[in-house]
Formats: sequence, C-alpha cells, structure tokens
Amino acid sequence: MHNKWKYTVTTKAVIDKLINQEFPQEEDLIYLNHAAVAPWPSRTAKAVKTFADENFRLGATNYQQWVEKESGLREQLRNLINAVSVDEISLLKNTSEALSVVACGIKWNNGENIVSTDQEFPSNRIPWQTLQKHGVEFRETDIASAADPEQALIDTCDNNTRVMAVSSVQYGSGYRLDLGRLGQFCRDNGIFFCVDAIQSIGAHKIDVQDIRADFVMADAHKWMLGPEGIALFYCRADLREQLDLHQYGWHMVEDYKNYDAKSWKPALNGRRFECGSPNMLGIHALSASLTLFQDIGMNTVESMLLERTDYLTEQLSGNDRFRLLSPRLRQRRAGIVTFTIEGMDMAGLHQQLLGHRVICAQRMGGIRFSPHFYTDYAKIDKSLEILSLSI
Repeated sequence: MHNKWKYTVTTKAVIDKLINQEFPQEEDLIYLNHAAVAPWPSRTAKAVKTFADENFRLGATNYQQWVEKESGLREQLRNLINAVSVDEISLLKNTSEALSVVACGIKWNNGENIVSTDQEFPSNRIPWQTLQKHGVEFRETDIASAADPEQALIDTCDNNTRVMAVSSVQYGSGYRLDLGRLGQFCRDNGIFFCVDAIQSIGAHKIDVQDIRADFVMADAHKWMLGPEGIALFYCRADLREQLDLHQYGWHMVEDYKNYDAKSWKPALNGRRFECGSPNMLGIHALSASLTLFQDIGMNTVESMLLERTDYLTEQLSGNDRFRLLSPRLRQRRAGIVTFTIEGMDMAGLHQQLLGHRVICAQRMGGIRFSPHFYTDYAKIDKSLEILSLSI
C-alpha cells in the first residue's frame, strides 16, 4: 500500500481539501482513463451550470462578459505553455483541426517529406498522409526498437524534410520524447517542429519557447480536465502569416466587428485561424478547469502524477505475468501505464474491468491505465486487486 508524500504537511492538507472538493466521484468508480476523456472538476461543472442558467434566463445579454472570459482563457493558455503573447493562441475545435490547419497551410513542394513516429494517433498521421497527392512523403520512424528514439527521428530527416510532426507523449505506450532535443535540431536545420501535445498539457509542464516549437496543439478533454469541442492551437508569431488559410468566416478577419465591410483581411493574431463563432460554452468550462492547475501549480501536478505512474509501474513489475508496454525509465514516463498479460484475452479482461467500474482503455493489444494527479492510491490499489482476481 502507498504511504509516501513528498510535499509539506501544509501543502498536502491544502491539496487534499481541494481534491475532495473538486473530485467527489462515485465511491465505487475507479477512473483510470484520463488519456481518453477525463471527468470534470466540480468548479467546471458549476461554471457550465451557471452559464446554462444565464443563457436560459438572459440569452446573450451579457455577451461582452463572455468575450472577456474568452480573452482570459487565451491568457491562461499562454501562461500554461509559456507562449510569448496571447496573439500566438488560437481556440479551435480539436487537435485534428489544428493539425489540419498546419498540414494544409504549409506551401509544399514536390519531393518534400514529413518525419514522424510509427506510434502516432490517427489525428497526427492522416492530415500528413493526405499530402501524398502533392508529392509529399510521410516518413514513420520506428522508435520502439531504437536505442535512441530522438536520434532515430533525426536520422530519418534529410535535406527535403519540411516538418517533424510528433506527439509529445505516445497515446498507446505513454512514451515521452525529449522535445527540447528534437526542437533544437529542427530549429538548427530549418525544419518546422509540430507537437501534438494532447497527452502532455495538463499532465506535464510544456514550455513552447524552451522546446523550440513552431506549432503545438491539444484538446481540452484529456489532462486539462475540460470539455470536448475546444482546443489550444499555438503558432509561433513569425510563422502565422506563412500558413495559407482554407477556412473563412466572419470571426477570422481583422475588423471582425464591422459586419458591413465589403473588403477584409485576415486577423493579424491567432484569431485568423478561427473562422466562425467561438465556443462560448467550452470557453467557460475550460477556463474553470485551468484555474485548478493555477491553484495547485503545474510542478506539483506533474510530481503527483508521476508518483502515481511510478507506483503503478512498480506494482505491475512485481508480477511476472504482466508485461509492461510503457517505459520503465522515469524521464520517459508520462501519465500512461500500458501492460499486457501473455496468453490472456485482453479484450475480455478489459470488459471485466469495465464491469467492475475500473474505467480504462484497450490500447496496443493491452490495457492502458491513466490516472491523474488527484487519483486516490486506495483506488489504484483496488484496481490492482480487481485485476489480480480477473486473471
């Protein structure tokens, strides 16, 4: 059983109180699926209820306050990823849309290529594969068998590489790449560095300046504990106008409040990628979720999460029947612990776990557990107990 804590007693008491207030989940629910869709904190549910009630009673009477909330969210996201300016932040529908904005926005030349890994979620594969019609090659690097995955990605590049597109953390294995090393190589060699950070932001610190990122995107509904339908898109300022636009509408023009203007030009900030009306419901929800990370601090969130994946890894490694598919090295580990059991029907095991209300996912032919910083160790122990009785 777990009894370690690396923080001060005062800090622990404050965080424990916050966790009890924000995550009053049903007693028999063991939620280990934050790498898919996460539960909301109480403050987010309250924000949505308040917003819905306001709409019900007043309609858009207070729309200017909603616009101010939208501006506030941009600043929260800027701060979360350490962007230089809120002008580098766009609010899109999802990670796939943001990746498509980049893939379709770059002016490609025949014979160029994109370098990626062979473990990417379809969102970070399909937009690049569609460029084959322009004579652009999508190169998938085998990182699982490489002694040095970053070097393997670097070695896959050549003089015709235009983009390196990788996930910060692989959705199946939870493998965490050294983004700083890759970003520096890309910057030194004139290659765009595009990072799908959906499995990082909200779980780990991401500094877009430190990792030399050109483009970063992430949905809200995983580790940021927000809703589906809203996503962060970061585009480095000096690259913003280099991306061709393929979506147009009233909201993406510079003078967007002048509805009578017959001539227009794209917005000079990140709004240029937002073609239509903002998702005000999603904005209110995500903003509320991010205040929790502000209250606790990302250093603490990351430390608490890694303690939990350390613990899961230790417990699973102690049983010879389990084979870990996730990295054992802490610097490579994220919020994901995936494992398989030789000779076991993993699809059947997954259904058994769900039947016991252990909410998890089936990935890479195994079971993926993904706790968050607030996950109770007693519930982790209970999931392991249920797992042991099921095999």
